[in-house]
Amino acid sequence: MYPELSLYIAGRFIDAQGRRTQVVPDPATLQPLGLLPWAEAEDVEAAVQAAHAAFAGWRRVSPLERSDLLRRVAALARERAPEIGRAMTLDNGKPLADAVAEVLNAAEHVEWHAEEGRRVYGRVVPARQPGVRQLVVREPVGVCAAFSPWNFPFGQAMKKAAAAIAAGCPIVLKGPEESPSALVAMARLFHDAGLPPGVFNLLWGVPADISRQLIESPLVRVVSFTGSVPVGRQLAALAGLHMKRMTMELGGHAPVLVFDDADVDAAVALLARLKTRNAGQVCVSPTRFYAQSGVHDRFAAAFADALGAVKVGHGLEDGVQMGPLIHERRFQAVQALVDDARARGAELLAGGGRVDGRIGAHIGAKGHFHAPTLLTNVPPDARVMHEEPFGPVAALSRFDTVDEALQQANALPFGLASYVFTRSLQTATRVGDGLEAGMVNINHSGMAHPELPFGGVKDSGFGSEGGTESFDSFLSTKLITQI
Repeated sequence: MYPELSLYIAGRFIDAQGRRTQVVPDPATLQPLGLLPWAEAEDVEAAVQAAHAAFAGWRRVSPLERSDLLRRVAALARERAPEIGRAMTLDNGKPLADAVAEVLNAAEHVEWHAEEGRRVYGRVVPARQPGVRQLVVREPVGVCAAFSPWNFPFGQAMKKAAAAIAAGCPIVLKGPEESPSALVAMARLFHDAGLPPGVFNLLWGVPADISRQLIESPLVRVVSFTGSVPVGRQLAALAGLHMKRMTMELGGHAPVLVFDDADVDAAVALLARLKTRNAGQVCVSPTRFYAQSGVHDRFAAAFADALGAVKVGHGLEDGVQMGPLIHERRFQAVQALVDDARARGAELLAGGGRVDGRIGAHIGAKGHFHAPTLLTNVPPDARVMHEEPFGPVAALSRFDTVDEALQQANALPFGLASYVFTRSLQTATRVGDGLEAGMVNINHSGMAHPELPFGGVKDSGFGSEGGTESFDSFLSTKLITQI
């Protein structure tokens, strides 16, 4: 029912026998699923050495051959999506349909990188004097140390792996211990597709120990991290100390601006899906909601109804739209934000706490299920207005003018995603230009396509995954000038 978990180093799967392990539970039932082996310091070193040894050959493999291999990986991912998705639902909690969609979306990212990796062009620069040839070429940087999160265990890791491998860089991936099955399946995809040993390596263990060892290694040339702002700051400081290239895709606190002329029904339907996707455990999840005064009350009532209608339960149950939070620590963190806001005077319109046994007789109240929650009249000093909830909680306030909306939206140091709903082209243009965010969605959500850059500004990080910018961290620019 649940796959055996392992490390993957130098083309070998290494099981849990004789190693430190941790139990991986189902967050919906709290039942144990399997044992995850931890890497020791010698395993980390072996993975780095394997990647470094593989770099010498992989960097010289033609882009066409690398493309063909990645296409095989994508085809295998599509073929195995149901089984990968089912295991992901068990250890992650998200509904099965969402888990399978994550695998299929990741396969599309692999296919796109397979094609775009064939188009990493240089250029010839006209010289100032006869007989001089000036070439600008782009070359793979070297070994990449990558750190991927648990909320999208397959999709986020595959973005990093596909870009690095297509660019000619081996990768050592430290996966999320909370939701590991999808990455073991990913290692199997690369293995079965014929990727040379050492080009892809997978580690689990104590995050602080592994990250420090990887980043401090002189053989590691680039660091790619997706995760929280506090951890990102620590890793960025360590990487900067050792002059490592970095891509940091960090947390957000996405503002939503609903103007008086918006299509409220369409906005509510979309935002309810986005807010409860993966139980709100999404870095681009809408979190701070601002509705213009003329439409505020109507939006609040409709949004509360939509959140209250979301079916919560085990991700393998038919019709379930939202599963549990990943663990009890996350539940308690979300609940603390709700309690703080209510203590400061916020009004509760939907949800507010743990979902009871109505979610399913065989589950009861054991899992980490938090009801989709809407808070209104939230005071500016409430913690939820400053801290990313990373859960199914929406905080709603009102505004009157465009300037006021922009001031509130831009007030925090985060700048990842944002959402705008208006029928006015003038308002859309003004707000689109004025929002301090790496991604602005106007009247829809369209950020996840592989051909589009995905990344933030300010404390939400730097660098992009997706789009042609996806390769920037993995390629160095070299000038060759000769006479």
